[in-house]
This record gives sequence, structure tokens and C-alpha cells, in this order.
Amino acid sequence: MAGVNEGTPIAILVLGTGAIDTARRIQARYPGSLIHGLASRVQADVAFTELGPHLRELYARNTPIVALCAAGIVIRCLASALADKTFEPPVLAVAEDGSAVVPLLGGLGGVNVMAREIAAALDVVPAITTSGELRFGTCLLNPPTGYVLADIEQGKRFVSDLLAGATTRVEGVAPWLDQVDLPRATDARLAIRVTPHTSDVAGELMIHPRCAVAYVTALSSEESIVERVRHALRDHRIAPMSLAAVLAPLSMIGSVPLAGASRVLDAPLRFGALPEGFETFEHENSVVIAIAPQPVNPSTLGQARGTLTVIGLGPGSADLMVPAARHALSLADDVLGYETYVRMAGPFGPHQTLHCTDNREEMQRARHAFELASTGRNVVVVSSGDPGVFAMAAAVLEALDQARNNAQWNAVELSVVPGVSAALATAARAGAPLGHDFCMLSLSDNLKPWAVIEARLQHAAQADLVMAFYNPVSRARPWQLDRALDIVREHRTGAATVVLGRNIGRPGEILTTTTLENLRSDQVDMRTMVIVGSSTTRCFPRSDGNGDWVYTPRWYE
Repeated sequence: MAGVNEGTPIAILVLGTGAIDTARRIQARYPGSLIHGLASRVQADVAFTELGPHLRELYARNTPIVALCAAGIVIRCLASALADKTFEPPVLAVAEDGSAVVPLLGGLGGVNVMAREIAAALDVVPAITTSGELRFGTCLLNPPTGYVLADIEQGKRFVSDLLAGATTRVEGVAPWLDQVDLPRATDARLAIRVTPHTSDVAGELMIHPRCAVAYVTALSSEESIVERVRHALRDHRIAPMSLAAVLAPLSMIGSVPLAGASRVLDAPLRFGALPEGFETFEHENSVVIAIAPQPVNPSTLGQARGTLTVIGLGPGSADLMVPAARHALSLADDVLGYETYVRMAGPFGPHQTLHCTDNREEMQRARHAFELASTGRNVVVVSSGDPGVFAMAAAVLEALDQARNNAQWNAVELSVVPGVSAALATAARAGAPLGHDFCMLSLSDNLKPWAVIEARLQHAAQADLVMAFYNPVSRARPWQLDRALDIVREHRTGAATVVLGRNIGRPGEILTTTTLENLRSDQVDMRTMVIVGSSTTRCFPRSDGNGDWVYTPRWYE
């Protein structure tokens, strides 16, 4: 029966360290899954602070959930979010010691399949209570991957009739039903019909194999493409649910209307020639409908339009990485970046390829990313912090700008996912030192002359901007921070507030509040963010005695 699709990220939730071993065993069963841990108790791949909101967010994003806690906790947390069971993800409760596996929600999303898979991994018996599965050994409403039920309401009535004593016959190829204990009769009124075609016969449970491909040979608007495909399907009595993919010539790979049409038709978009072995139906509107003898795996047709996503990991802690970045990583075939950042982005599945390079190889990395993506792969380039702040987004765009005539690179679907920059993370720990106008400056002269840095420091200090210094000092240039501070001191008093954030968001983080006159360059290294306050920046002691709060008022005297 259909379970979770390969590559779908599964959230395994743990509330305490006692559940970690069981969580790891489940994670091993589903490569690419992530362990979500209660931040105050567990070190995990993803941290959360409140179980209820986190569960509801995962549920709303259709993420399969395996919660290692009491079933009642999960039920109470999700009760307010329950709506249409036709479109809910699998949700299971598993005992912390792995002694019980209880499917709770997602009967039509493969929860019982997951329950059996997890129970087998833990060597226990799943607590499946679905009457149809207990009676017949299968869920007729959840056919295997590659097949889809035509009408859920008709399906419910059909199963109810069988449970009440009716018999059925099977028409069409349904190998998964061969060993199932269904009440069969050759002259039964009820029939399970497996076909890509439409039918209006009463008493049939229609299951459509996803074996149809729409081959589009001419471009037009998104609406026109959708209508042409639907018209062709309708003319040949092919059920829209049987559509496995939209296929087009490779020359159309950059078409935006075609991509939009595939989303409306809810079918993956692939590019290449129609393979042999399909029964084809020519249509006058530049669409060919092709029917395969069995369900089609879209990944076997031509190639996909490649994607290149540039993401920011945030300052280092999992709970400060935005969900969109984590989602992009879960879908990636290839992950590129400076090795330290790539390792921070894990864990990775066995199907994912890592390309780790030196931190100074940004342009080579960007070009390599486009080469990979142009072959149809899902590629992610990682940066720390925000990818658009002294990081890889600019390098990726520069590489594309230099290759404007490269049709393959320009066909790649490029996107940038923001992250929490080091300056913003340090500011949040300190309070709100960036509460008014501010600027970010890199003190590295590897890519720009020091004279330019000095000029910008002069203007920023004179303008009374709060300043955040990236790359403040290194062994190769130990003098530059002192020179920068000398420039700032020309325009600020010695009492100006300075915030130093070292390894913010990572183990061993240190937050220090000092003043411009007391700041020494030996307090700073490349892992330190330096924020120099303006004339209005203020600080006062925290009530817990743990340092100061720092803020820059939004008003100006």
C-alpha cells in the first residue's frame, strides 16, 4: 500500500533523552528524516520550544509526524487543527522505549503502512485498529504508489458494503490485491476496476493507475496549455487522475507558462522525448496523450528542470534556521559549500551528494552549482547567516550574470532563501542595538581595497550610524580592527556602547558589552561580531544580573 513518498521529510519528535535511541532507530528506517527535540531537554537536528505549536505547524505543512510520547498528548495538541481527513499527513505515537506503535491520523496518507514499517524496525506489533485493514489485510482506500482512488466517498460506501457482507470482483491489473483476503465472486455486483479511463458504471470502486503522459509540443499561455491537456484527456476518456507527468521537448525547459500549467494539472514536469512502449493518441491541439501499460515513474522520463537554491543556515543553532531553508535541504540532490557550513547543515540522506570546498572558492562553487542544476538536479548552496550578506547569493548571481548566453544555466530555477545574519543574531542576544539606522561593513580587504574600507568607515561614523563589523580581524591582518576603531573614535566618544558576540548561536557563545574606549583588538577574532553603537545607543543592567540590555531608540534627538 502507499506509504510516505521517497524523500518526504519525516519529523520524529522527542521530549526527553530517554527517547533518543528509539528515535535514531526510526531515523535509520527513513533516511533524510529529522529528529525534532524539545530545546530545554534534547540536542536534536531541529529544536523547538513548545510542543503544541510545533506539532500544529508540522501538521499544517503536511509533514509526516512520529511523536515519541503518549498518544493523548498528540491528540490534545492537534485536536484544534483537525479538518478534512482526506488531506492529512500520517501522524503516529510511539512509546519512548519503542514498545508500542500507534497510528493516529492519516489513514489515507499511508499511516498504517508507516506503522508497520516502524514496528518492523522496532520488532513490535503495530496497534492498527482500522476495520477494513483488520478484516481484509489492506486499506482499499489507500492504493499503492502509482495508483489513485477516484472517489473517496464512493470508496467509503464500497468498503462499508464489503464489511456488511457484499462480495466483489477485480477488473484490471491489481497485483497488490492478489494475496488480499477480499470476499470475491465472479458474478459480484460490486467491482474494483483498475483503469486509466473514466467510467459511469454504478457499484464500481475506480482506481486509476498513473500511467498517462501529456506530451506538449507547442507553447502558449498557462491557461491555454492547461485547457489543451484537459481537452485531450477528455476526448480520449482518460481520467485526469491518471496523468503521471507533463512532458515537453528539452528546448522548452525554461518555459514559465509550462511550469505553471504543470502545477495546475498537479503533474510533474519533465523534458525530453516520449519513450517507446507507450500507446499514443495524437490530438489536433499540439498535445499527445501517451498511455503506458503500468504506472509511470516520472523520474524515468527525460529530465526535470533543475533547481538551485541558495540558503542561509543562520548563526549556527538549528532553531534559528528558517523552515524554508531546512525544506530546501531535505529536497536537495547536491549540497555545495564551505565544508564547515555543509557539515552544520546536516544530517543528510544516503542519496544526497556533498560538495565541500575551501572558503575562498566561491565563484568555482557557484559555477559548479549551475552545472549540476542544469542537468535537472535539485541543488542547494549553503552559507552561514544570510546568503545575501557577504555570502554566496552574490557569487551565484555574478556567475549567472557572466553566463547570460548560457541557455542551460538560464533554464535553472534559481531562488534565494534568507537566513538570520550574524549581526541580527548578535543584536537579538544583546537586545536591540540595531533599533535605528545602521550599516554592515566587512573589514576584510581580500576583495576590496583597504582605502575603500577606510572611506566607508569615515562616512558611517560621521553619519552616526550603528555599525556591525564582519570579518573584523585575522592572523593575516591583525592591525585592521585597531585602524578601524581609530577612525570611529574620531567621531564617537569613548563611552559609546560596543557589543561583542562570539559564536552566537553555536556552542560556547559569549556576549560581551563594553565601551569604545575599553575595547581591545585582542578581545576579537574572526568568530566575533562587533557592533559599535551610535550616540543614542543605550544599555542598562538585566534584572537577572546576567550582563546588560543594549538598545538604540527609534527616536532621534
